[in-house]
Amino acid sequence: MPTEVNRRLLLRSSLGGAAALGLVAAGAPSAAAAPPGRGDPGLPDVPGMRGDRRANEFWHVYDEKTYYNASQEVTDAYAAISAYTGPPFERTLREKWWELVELPEYPANFAAYVEPIREPLELLSRVQLDVADTYYGQRHHELVRAYGWFGEGVLFDPRGHAPYLVHTMNTVGDEPPRAYHTWYVVLRAMMLLDIEPRRWELSARALGWAWALQTVAKPAQDKVNPPLPPATVGRLAASWLPRSIERLDRDFQSFWLPEGMS
Repeated sequence: MPTEVNRRLLLRSSLGGAAALGLVAAGAPSAAAAPPGRGDPGLPDVPGMRGDRRANEFWHVYDEKTYYNASQEVTDAYAAISAYTGPPFERTLREKWWELVELPEYPANFAAYVEPIREPLELLSRVQLDVADTYYGQRHHELVRAYGWFGEGVLFDPRGHAPYLVHTMNTVGDEPPRAYHTWYVVLRAMMLLDIEPRRWELSARALGWAWALQTVAKPAQDKVNPPLPPATVGRLAASWLPRSIERLDRDFQSFWLPEGMS
């Protein structure tokens, strides 16, 4: 079972490149415009919920399927990765990437390293992509917004597991959060193994955006957080969503916050 990163280990999603980058031109919206946990057809009202209703549901189901109520096959996949990298894999896999990314042989050396764990990574990919497809389908721009709201920490869900009542990267006892780096390394492994590489490359851009937003917002884990100013959200979207994977490789070598941000 994952330990260090708790419920935020392996965010998976399906993004459309044109839609994701189009969000920049449109001006990525702040969560201030999101309805207070209601108003989405087909999803029941949740008293006390705040933030976009569908995004809350997406993250809630994601948490349940990948952590709190993970199936045996998901648990076995985590165990297989840890058996290969050494426990806890959230740390050991990340540290191996940091070692290999600095060498001239990168990325081929990292691809060779993760080849033996292809099967569990493929399983985790299928499980988590299914959640994204269930709630967003081809509505890629909405899924990008869900990443942004995750980073801002404005998705308050009373169904959560105290003290984690906000769908954002856990930071209790781990400030600033280190799991964004692990998350990126897993995405990078999947890309290099040709496991839905286009989807994960586009996801990595939104991941960087969420990382930057959380760095600025510093949201609490157990209460409703105010949204960031729309201009700040849009500025960070314009910076992060168009970045190349090579640029992101450099960005995620920064410990633990994006370079130049505090």
